[in-house]
Amino acid sequence: MTTTPHSLIRLSAAEMAAKLRAGEITSVKLTQAHLDRITEVDGQINAFLHVSAEEALATAAEVDAIRTAGGDEAENLHPLAGVPIAIKDLIVTKGQPTTAGSKMLQGWMSPYDATVITKIRAAKLPILGKTNLDEFAMGSSTEHSAYGPTRNPWDTSRIPGGSGGGSAAAVAAFEAPLALGTDTGGSIRQPGAVTGTVGTKPTYGSVSRYGAIAMASSLDQIGPVTRTVEDAALLHELIAGHDPKDSTSLNEPVPAFAQAAADTDVAGLRIGVIKQLQGEGYQSGVLERFNESLQKLRQAGAEIVEVDCPSFDYALGAYYLIMPSEASSNLAKFDGVRYGTRVVPEDGSLTIERVMGATRAAGFGEEVKRRIILGTYALSAGYYDAYYGSAQKIRTLIQRDFDAAFEKADVLISPTAPTVAFPLGEKLDDPLAMYLNDVATIPANLAGVPGISVPGGLSEGLPVGIQFLAPVREDARIYRAGAALEKLLQEDAEPLWARIPDLEGAK
Repeated sequence: MTTTPHSLIRLSAAEMAAKLRAGEITSVKLTQAHLDRITEVDGQINAFLHVSAEEALATAAEVDAIRTAGGDEAENLHPLAGVPIAIKDLIVTKGQPTTAGSKMLQGWMSPYDATVITKIRAAKLPILGKTNLDEFAMGSSTEHSAYGPTRNPWDTSRIPGGSGGGSAAAVAAFEAPLALGTDTGGSIRQPGAVTGTVGTKPTYGSVSRYGAIAMASSLDQIGPVTRTVEDAALLHELIAGHDPKDSTSLNEPVPAFAQAAADTDVAGLRIGVIKQLQGEGYQSGVLERFNESLQKLRQAGAEIVEVDCPSFDYALGAYYLIMPSEASSNLAKFDGVRYGTRVVPEDGSLTIERVMGATRAAGFGEEVKRRIILGTYALSAGYYDAYYGSAQKIRTLIQRDFDAAFEKADVLISPTAPTVAFPLGEKLDDPLAMYLNDVATIPANLAGVPGISVPGGLSEGLPVGIQFLAPVREDARIYRAGAALEKLLQEDAEPLWARIPDLEGAK
């Protein structure tokens, strides 16, 4: 049977890889199909800030040549070689602009690759380009990008989540089968939930952060964005591993995540329902899909228990003190002196203070300025102990709650986000309402534990995400649980991503 470009881009990354290895398709054909899709629909989505067609096709042609030649080099190709990927524009990529969604870095070209990019290039995955995000990853809706908002493929009048809405929307719209994002408070998982994709936040330190423009160094983590749990596991295996360039990197072997994703037997698996991450503030449709997922897991033999994590009630407040404090320190480097945008004051003054002030006023957006001010205040003399110090104490309590919960359960479960995707502009003037979108995802970042969001069905015709969390270094558990739920839900209906409405003008 002939595989058309339209059907080709709707395969999973694992299926694409299998066809490439079998010689049924070429990487050039596969990559071109995705580039054509970007041309067709990205005017409606705005998922990409930069498309690197020439580089992507060159990598694809190289993979095809190696496979045609055969021999040891072909035999040793990475399983995902030739499968295209998109990169969140917070991860530096040599030869392509890295803007962090900000005017501050407009047109900036990194002189080096992030460690994850080095691994992707070595594995010969064609890089399609860089995806949109909230400026410096500060946002929950991808409306705070200096280059315009990204739109949700399910309904282009709605947000795709944030900060990594570009990566999630690109995968959901079949513009890319794989993408990388970064997750500081839910920026992979929450977009995954509202776009019907799979998003993984690995254990802190298990994937190198070297080359990811830092927002909050103790919270940031790079991870995969895909359409299936198996694809997320395969990509996670590729990018994980120790990196001496990252002082927080764990020096441990990479587990077999794909093997874990293949084990969908949950008989005897203890799944803890987090008491604090449901109820008030969660839409009824979200809770209905969540309870249906619990019922299916219970019928499949899982043991469902409730766990109490009282400190989670304070996680949002603690996060929005720790994150801005670290962000205000990390963004101090953007001063108009060393690299990036430089604005000269109108009076022509070239003192460092005046240039810095003019550059930051013009280069940073409102949300970035808001968080810098919050963080600087929280770290200031006289307020450090009352705010930042107290938030760190809450962080310790959250870690202890996780430890106690994992004594009763192998994995924890909750809705990923309290609501489905909301309309563009609805919460832009209410930062506190915007911050509440991350209420279920933030605890994992504060504790460093791994998490995954898996599509859990539809509410009001829009995707709902189900989140699994596991102990530190036990990422394999979230793949087992996530793949099991994915399989159980697909017994009744086709995969959620297969039901994404056709975009206007798409072939």
